[in-house]
Amino acid sequence: MASKKFTRFEKARVIGARALQLSMGAKPMVEVTPDLDPIDIATMELNKKVLPLDVRPREE
Repeated sequence: MASKKFTRFEKARVIGARALQLSMGAKPMVEVTPDLDPIDIATMELNKKVLPLDVRPREE
């Protein structure tokens, strides 16, 4: 299957899940500064394609 872009709903779900992990103490996969919140860090990880999450397409 070809690589597809996430819909805005998929992006929100993935960023939310990763932000929750980060807020619970998970190690960030990108360089961060103390003024960033977990949502910003999760967005940076998504943009750099280093999310430690396996995202599979939903079977319809």
